[in-house]
Amino acid sequence: MKGLVRIVTRSAMRIAALLFTFMALAGCGRAQSAAPASAPPKTQQSKATASPSQAAAAAPSVDSSLVFDLGGGVKMEFVLIRPGSFMMGSEEGYDNAKPVHKVTITEPFYMGKYEVTQAQYEKVMGRNPSQPQGASLPVERVSWNDAQEFCRKLSENKKQTIRLPTEAEWGYACRAGTTTNYYWGDAFDAQYAWCSENSGQASHEVGALKANAWGLYDMSGNVWEWCGDWYVDPYPTGDQVDPQGPGNGTYRVMHGGSWFEYPQRCRSAGRLGCYPTGQFHFNGFRIVCVPRT
Repeated sequence: MKGLVRIVTRSAMRIAALLFTFMALAGCGRAQSAAPASAPPKTQQSKATASPSQAAAAAPSVDSSLVFDLGGGVKMEFVLIRPGSFMMGSEEGYDNAKPVHKVTITEPFYMGKYEVTQAQYEKVMGRNPSQPQGASLPVERVSWNDAQEFCRKLSENKKQTIRLPTEAEWGYACRAGTTTNYYWGDAFDAQYAWCSENSGQASHEVGALKANAWGLYDMSGNVWEWCGDWYVDPYPTGDQVDPQGPGNGTYRVMHGGSWFEYPQRCRSAGRLGCYPTGQFHFNGFRIVCVPRT
């Protein structure tokens, strides 16, 4: 179903959400395509691979973690993601996650351990657009353009390259060596993600639930996360190496689902296209830092 995105205010409950659905049509587009008829849930098993991509040698001179001190007790933590390959997309669920194709990431990168918080965003940008507000809550109501400006300012401050993850980097880091619907198994588990089943129609403090196998929190649920790529639907076919997405487009990619979404939309392969100017209560971001060479 293309062109559908639902918008709600944090205080909105299920009935109010129907009204905001129509408002969303003006702000986001090319949402996840219609899902096929639901199939019985699979047995929840961990299909985690041995993760040779993470175990394989990365540059030995690169530290396994990174911390930025933003001042006033506010810090940002990063986890080193090592090069490797994974199968991107899913043949189940929404059509915009098809076809499944092999992607290889050739360079290590630091991924934000958590979604960017309101405290971090305010330290860098001097403002906090989120409502309601809380230092450890993920920043919300930020456009792709806002996220880009955050990265630019932080890059200047830290003298390092800081950017949004590519869609491929995001998917690789989210799966963390797994091939299941979610990075913990095939069935939804409220111990890992905030969605409509357990969120109380609000986002929650980052890192409150379980992390994936590579130590990243809230890769599923809480807030949708912007990626750097233009949105394309369907995916291209064939193997890809360090894909950057199309050279132009109308929408930018978001991944991960949110506190408002049903569990199926919070799967590892779940994706959405939205105007880069879109500022909604369900979208935030996390960042990548390129290791110094």
